[in-house]
Amino acid sequence: MKIKTLALFVGAMLSTGAMASSQQSALEQRLNQLEQRLQAAEQRASNAEAEIQQLKSKPQPVQATAPVAVVSEQSVDSSTDNKSPKLTLTGYGDLKIYGDVEFNMDAASRSNGLTSMRRSANTNWADGNNERWDVNGRILLGFDGYRRMQNGNFAGFTVQPLADLTGHMNLDDAAFFFGHENDWKVKVGRFEAYDMFPLNQDTFVEYSGNTANDLYGDGYGYIYMMKEGRGRSDSGGNFMLSKNIDNWYFELNTLLENGTSLYQDKSYHGNELVNDKNVAYLRPVIAWSKERFSVAAAMEAQVVDNAYGYVDANGQTVDQSSRTGYGLTMTWNGQKTDPDNGIVANLNTAYLDAADETDFTAGVNALWKNFELGYIYAHNDIDKFDVTSAVQNCDSDCWITNAGTYDIHTIHSSYLFPNVMGMKNFNIYLGSYVSWVDADNDSSKGSDNTRYGGRVRFKYYF
Repeated sequence: MKIKTLALFVGAMLSTGAMASSQQSALEQRLNQLEQRLQAAEQRASNAEAEIQQLKSKPQPVQATAPVAVVSEQSVDSSTDNKSPKLTLTGYGDLKIYGDVEFNMDAASRSNGLTSMRRSANTNWADGNNERWDVNGRILLGFDGYRRMQNGNFAGFTVQPLADLTGHMNLDDAAFFFGHENDWKVKVGRFEAYDMFPLNQDTFVEYSGNTANDLYGDGYGYIYMMKEGRGRSDSGGNFMLSKNIDNWYFELNTLLENGTSLYQDKSYHGNELVNDKNVAYLRPVIAWSKERFSVAAAMEAQVVDNAYGYVDANGQTVDQSSRTGYGLTMTWNGQKTDPDNGIVANLNTAYLDAADETDFTAGVNALWKNFELGYIYAHNDIDKFDVTSAVQNCDSDCWITNAGTYDIHTIHSSYLFPNVMGMKNFNIYLGSYVSWVDADNDSSKGSDNTRYGGRVRFKYYF
């Protein structure tokens, strides 16, 4: 009996050991399988990371038609019934929104009778008998759209509304353009063409204002600056073709407008002008530049005959619309290679052959370390002038009431305080000028021939 019991015990122990050995073997097998799965998972993760890096380094095609949504989140107090507002763009190229603030504090002597100078950033004429102390300026908002194809073709637009301190809304540029980058371009709308009389860092000498209108004030000296056909007209628009070839630049601007808008009060040489048809200015420009030096030559010609004139004593219309100008400008820009100490200098000349008048203007200016100084000389030679009408229109305040020659001298200066309060987009300018006229006839009003002014300009970009 004891032997039998012992046999059963030994058998049970052997059976238990066999079962334990079997379970241990199964456990080891499962651990091996788990380790293989972990290794496989690590390998897949490594492969996925490598694929992600390859995708990041590979350039992605731009989906031109895919809309881009800009969504603003509602506050926690908003009603759940209201959907979050969103701005959706078409995706046809890039959209840039920008602007700048330009406010001026001015102090100037009376402006009547000397030059047809705009002394205000507003669009209204700024002559008068009294000294002027005022604050003026405007805020500009800009919206630019631009689309570029992979082959270099591009198209876009620009629009720049202005809000001035007089409570009026105006417009700087509004144009559409297209072409091929670094090659050719077509532009149509309201804009300014090539600047043929740059004044460098000027803040207060704005003889021609910012448009092609009201440039000529009858009875005032005229500082001709090749701007009659440049653009930004209030009575017409531009069409411009331009081309780049290596260091050369070619431009042909066409301005179509009411020709009498050139004259303040629609008066010229003492006669009231009557418009018959719109004028067309053709303004070709050829420019060459290399490194720090550039030079440009241009002409502007009004090509429509008998566009406007005055009615003489016999009831006949006398054409006054013939106007052809020529200009040359040279620039040395040392700031291209030395931004801190480089000198920027301009030498400008312009000549106008107009009906019963020729005008010559020359100017030189230089900028160094935020300080700018310039001089402008203008010579007006008037062949014919209706003295009777001029006295009535000018109310005895005009300088030029007779035929003859007049020399106008202007010295202007400007200083820039950049990065005000450490802000790279906030600058303050100090500007000043003094002008005087010399006449070769008795129309001179004694020693009262000097005008001067000063300005503080606040310029903020956003």
